[in-house]
Amino acid sequence: MRVLIAADKFKGSLTAAQVAERLTAGLRRAAPRASVASVPVADGGDGTVDAAAAAGFGRREICVTGPVGKPVTAAYALRNGAAVVEMAEASGLRRLPAGVFAPLTATSYGTGEVLRAALDAGARSIALGVGGSATTDGGAGMLSALGARFLEASGALTGPGGAALARLAKADLSGLDARLAEVDLVLASDVDNPLLGPKGAAAVYGPQKGASPQEVDVLEDALRHYARTCGALGTAAEPGAGAAGGLGFGALTALRARFRPGVEVMLDLLGFDEALAQADLVITGEGSLDTQTLHGKAPAGVASRARARGLPVIAVCGRLSLDPASLHAVGIHRAYALTELEPDIPRCLAHAGPLLERVAARIARDFPPV
Repeated sequence: MRVLIAADKFKGSLTAAQVAERLTAGLRRAAPRASVASVPVADGGDGTVDAAAAAGFGRREICVTGPVGKPVTAAYALRNGAAVVEMAEASGLRRLPAGVFAPLTATSYGTGEVLRAALDAGARSIALGVGGSATTDGGAGMLSALGARFLEASGALTGPGGAALARLAKADLSGLDARLAEVDLVLASDVDNPLLGPKGAAAVYGPQKGASPQEVDVLEDALRHYARTCGALGTAAEPGAGAAGGLGFGALTALRARFRPGVEVMLDLLGFDEALAQADLVITGEGSLDTQTLHGKAPAGVASRARARGLPVIAVCGRLSLDPASLHAVGIHRAYALTELEPDIPRCLAHAGPLLERVAARIARDFPPV
């Protein structure tokens, strides 16, 4: 049996590539003659650039503006004119100072700087992964870095962050980098929320970025005014417009991006289908298999493609909160959780690597042809 490992990162403990390395080591120790290949995967959020680099893309680092205005080092990936840009690298929650949130003022400017760097490097297509953001600025910061000007009635530029958009009088997109018109830009997201309303960027994701109920209302009103001033209230209702604090709206409106589920974009870029054609069994996974997994996360995307080829799929995870019926519904035959071996969560996180190797040995025993 030929085994393909296609797992996402275990957030807080292991990258997708490290997950694959540990599972491979465990399988080969338990079944020395096993044929094992791996394609570390991602869904557009944290770890997307790492997954691309593991697949052979070149990793490039640049200094850009972080979400609170301080410089950060962000990476993107490039291969043969195809770039992978991960918003979280420049404007993600992990780029905030420890314990600090900035729901009203966090800016996506750095993401625009990374996009500009990719253009400078010759990118002709760009996959923009937008999970894990710290911002709710509708992508205005990103667009500003690419040449747009957002002006108050006085003619002054609006300040950073979503709250400042309430003072917006004019959105001038005439200065956008002309190269953007020649680039195929895909908005890769695991969420399809609209910009506004109860399922919108502020209401759903604002609290995760530190916004109080009152601040959620401020951001909602500011984003609505922003969309109206841009003359794009219709676009605000499109799937993906609310992704990454409304950065999806900015990409769809001003950059003419195409929205696609992040895992589908990444599986195509990483050559997953070619690897899948050589497999008899697929092992996927992520840190937590829960209800979010069922809605566009990497394991569900992997399982969907494997099921279409009639291949069995096993999942590994840190924690498991899905019942067998839910797993089977997305094409996962069986799941193994590290907490079955180590119930203590801090210890489980600290020893995720060795635990994964033990899980791999169990898989080899439970599926003898491995």
